[in-house]
Amino acid sequence: MSDYHLHLHPHADLPGAPPPGVYPDGYIDRYVEVAAARGVAELGFTEHLYRCVESEAVFGNWWESDRSLPAQVLSEMERVVRAERNLSLERYVEVVLEAKARGLPVKLGLEVDFEPGTEQAVLDLIAPYPWDFLVGSVHWIGGWDFTRPQGPTEFARRGVERAWREYFGLETELAAAHMVDVLAHADVIKKAGYRPPAGLLADLYAPVVAAAAASGVAVEVSSAGLRRESKEIFPAPSFLAMFRGAGVPITLASDGHMAEDAAWGHDLVVAAARACGYDTYLRFDRRRAIVTALPTAMAGAADGPFDPGLDQSLA
Repeated sequence: MSDYHLHLHPHADLPGAPPPGVYPDGYIDRYVEVAAARGVAELGFTEHLYRCVESEAVFGNWWESDRSLPAQVLSEMERVVRAERNLSLERYVEVVLEAKARGLPVKLGLEVDFEPGTEQAVLDLIAPYPWDFLVGSVHWIGGWDFTRPQGPTEFARRGVERAWREYFGLETELAAAHMVDVLAHADVIKKAGYRPPAGLLADLYAPVVAAAAASGVAVEVSSAGLRRESKEIFPAPSFLAMFRGAGVPITLASDGHMAEDAAWGHDLVVAAARACGYDTYLRFDRRRAIVTALPTAMAGAADGPFDPGLDQSLA
């Protein structure tokens, strides 16, 4: 079993978390130990590209061009990016490769944050590195990061239906872009618990599914949504069933940002995949997909109730 969405730094200063860009001895080993206790033997790290200082050259201050948003929303985006663009892509790659060289069962991945118009520049930036896999994600609509605490106010101003339509338009672009191997948390727009009428969902999902099937990208099944106000796995069961019907493969993920989060909820992830008819999942090696049998039940220790103090990640 594998967990192919893990970060080495949370989005907040949490007890036990190292300072940004610091990787203490034994830190990755701890992720491996926690995951193994939960029956998961292979980990894929996927640090956010936007958090790396090298990304400024390709992303710049993208939010500044969004004239549709209130000043306080744009100010919050600037504050967040300034505070979190503090990691080194070079050092991150070095640390994961060192762990691989020591024999730890880890893979080198990257979470490629999607901003339309930057696709080729992003690909050029990350091309020199020996990635095992890339996951792609949509976290912002123009200058609005809907995963942040400012989300409720902007959902109210913009309207939930409009926000969902805009999000899924971007997710469709990402799925069709041939940039990444896996779509991360494909319906993360539901994270804060705001949802449009259920009758709209199939029409919103369908273009993403079609684009993923046409481009050959996989979709992750992630426990992260269970730790949010959404209280539901990413992607939703009906969305995942549509991916299955279109032949889109899956990976397995927790989106953990601390060692204690590694492989959290993987029994539920496997059950969700099985319920939609999946019997295989993908692992990766140097961007080559490896089809692997999905177990009928998770081995290892069962998870207890999730402690939100362990994971303050924002997907």
